[in-house]
Amino acid sequence: MKGAPARRTTALVVGLVPLILGLALALGSVPIDPSRWAELLAGGGTRLENTIVWDLRAPRALAAFTTGGLLALAGVLMQALLRNPLADPYLLGISGGASVGALTAMLWHGSLPPSLAALAGAATCASAVLLLGSRQLAFDPHRLTLAGLAIAAGAGALVSLILAIAPPGDLPGMLFWLMGDVSNASPGAGSIAVLILAPLIATACADSLDLLALGEAKALSLGVAVRPLQWGMLGCAAVASATAVMLAGNLGFVGLAVPHLLRLGGVYAHRALVPLAVLAGGALVTLADTLARTVVAPAELPTGALLALLGVPVLLGLVMRGSR
Repeated sequence: MKGAPARRTTALVVGLVPLILGLALALGSVPIDPSRWAELLAGGGTRLENTIVWDLRAPRALAAFTTGGLLALAGVLMQALLRNPLADPYLLGISGGASVGALTAMLWHGSLPPSLAALAGAATCASAVLLLGSRQLAFDPHRLTLAGLAIAAGAGALVSLILAIAPPGDLPGMLFWLMGDVSNASPGAGSIAVLILAPLIATACADSLDLLALGEAKALSLGVAVRPLQWGMLGCAAVASATAVMLAGNLGFVGLAVPHLLRLGGVYAHRALVPLAVLAGGALVTLADTLARTVVAPAELPTGALLALLGVPVLLGLVMRGSR
């Protein structure tokens, strides 16, 4: 029976989110006595403790949660729209465009903040894919996929050229950004608004997305406005992906794996899948970032690399269990 596994998965995700967020505030290179946590949460504690927890760790945890939630949401939408289990948020060339924009800003010191340059690059490549991958506003999953792969390949070539001509002193920062990094992320009102509005919009269209999974013809016969739904959800996924990349660079695996993990847990209906993906993706990236800044403290590991090391074995284990 699918209902019981889905309820267990929902309870697990909802229970893990506050636990992981609490660990993100409590753990770090500067240890804080567990007996002080309740006092800090209540607004007490020393000035140094409050600075560490609320000025340093809390914004970073919020940025990590926002990034993971948006990537997981975009993954759910991309897989539903393209009907491709391998679709992820970066299929529209967003990752490649953001990388070109950010690395160009790093190469031209001070010309533009890397986060804004990454957003501009992501928007440019996504727009190019949408224009090249559509024919008279017809939604063609295969054409969109091919256009995305072509744009991503071109962006990858530009990234290689930028790395080849970059001064040696700039290379460590560029490579760290390419591997995914939340340390310099600053979630503003815009990114928080996207995190709130995008899942609400997607959840409002959840029943139509479920019908779309039966095929376009079946969805049309059941009264779904298929074309507006497809383009609207694709735009929602693109905005979510671009915002996430602007915050933390390239964090792979989240948008591809989190929807599959939830489906393996029995969650299929988009009305539950969308909000749970946001929570699970946010918790996963927050956990990875917390480990990245504590495992070898005071040094830091790339969040993206640690995220893959954590997630890939889990996904493979669940796939093997599901196949059995």
